[in-house]
Amino acid sequence: MHFGRNLYCLNKDSIKTRWLLGDPMATAAFPMFSSGTDHTHLQRKYKGSPHDGVEIVSIDEGSRVQSDEQGKNEPAFKGIVGSSPALKFVLAEVERVSPTDSTVLVLGETGTGKELIARAIHDLSARRGCPFVKVNCAAIPFDLLESELFGHEKGAFTGAIAQKIGRFEMADTGTLFLDEIGDLPLALQPKLLRVLQEQEFERLGSGRTHRISVRLVTATHRDLTEMVARSVFRSDLYYRLNVFPIELPPLRERPNDIPQLVSHFVNGFSARMGKPIRLIPLETMLAFTSYSWPGNVRELQNFIERAVIRSNDGVLPNPLRVVDRTPAWPRKTSTMSCTSGTFSDSVRSLILRTLEDTGWLVGGPDGAAARLGMPRTSLVSKMKKLGISRPRSRNAPSTMAEESLTGFQLPSADQW
Repeated sequence: MHFGRNLYCLNKDSIKTRWLLGDPMATAAFPMFSSGTDHTHLQRKYKGSPHDGVEIVSIDEGSRVQSDEQGKNEPAFKGIVGSSPALKFVLAEVERVSPTDSTVLVLGETGTGKELIARAIHDLSARRGCPFVKVNCAAIPFDLLESELFGHEKGAFTGAIAQKIGRFEMADTGTLFLDEIGDLPLALQPKLLRVLQEQEFERLGSGRTHRISVRLVTATHRDLTEMVARSVFRSDLYYRLNVFPIELPPLRERPNDIPQLVSHFVNGFSARMGKPIRLIPLETMLAFTSYSWPGNVRELQNFIERAVIRSNDGVLPNPLRVVDRTPAWPRKTSTMSCTSGTFSDSVRSLILRTLEDTGWLVGGPDGAAARLGMPRTSLVSKMKKLGISRPRSRNAPSTMAEESLTGFQLPSADQW
């Protein structure tokens, strides 16, 4: 596919404002990227204080140092929430493909944030000052979808009382994001294929050909190869769309990102509702990290919203108490479960799993302490208390600091 080198955009400021203030609840609401222009990393630092005999996770302003350090390592993704290897791989792929004009196919389960990845691709590309237009193919009736995509002339069909500009024309010089591309009717697929191949189309009821320069990003939760085998999706269109596939991991495969996502959502909802949340019980956080989240980040967001609504005295309740916490999906054998063993066993399992994931690296921006959102000294103290010993190596620490981990304390909303 060939695109023009020179891209001209009118009214850049208004387009940029539209991108920033777009529908936050569209494919996935603020699960990965913040809505502001200063996307600084959101890292947490934990300090200890007893609260009614319950272990509480606390977060303080010391996180800003870690935030600055990690921001230097990943300048292109300053608003990311999460640091798991699976997520880092996805973002590396986004950074690799964004400067090109290649078509991208974003794959992933419902609620994993496919639209946010599409926005990131646009924002990191040479078209970032131009329109970002999105269409949900599953949300528009079949008889209206063709007009929505390609536009129509006045009188083209019954009810066409005025000319309509289609989404492809609106996205000219920018990026068009077609969500749920697997739901595109078979009858419209040849017309989309032509636009991909020729970068031209005609409005309904018109013989005039319109040439455009549009970068296409598509997404689906469906198995397109299986749909091709059943002849319900054109193979030639699939190969055109599948130039650079990016598969998003489900939330159950990156549980170490959950504490950061929880804190992000809690601060957002508490500020919106005017209900400040100061503390998240560690028992609640462990329940979040052990649940399978079949609805992924969107489901987590909804549960956090419910918990903030029900919160009292600035303490976040556990919204998973009233649901079946048994994992609905296969889990790795090392994954912790809050429903078996003692509470201390669950804490120990969470710390061990994180240490294993980081290769027993405790400190630094990529260490276990950063992933758990606590100071290194607090993690070392917790390891000593739970009898967790690092395998003997030349780099093993000779001493352990004494500091008790007791809870998460959330920063005020203006710190986000």
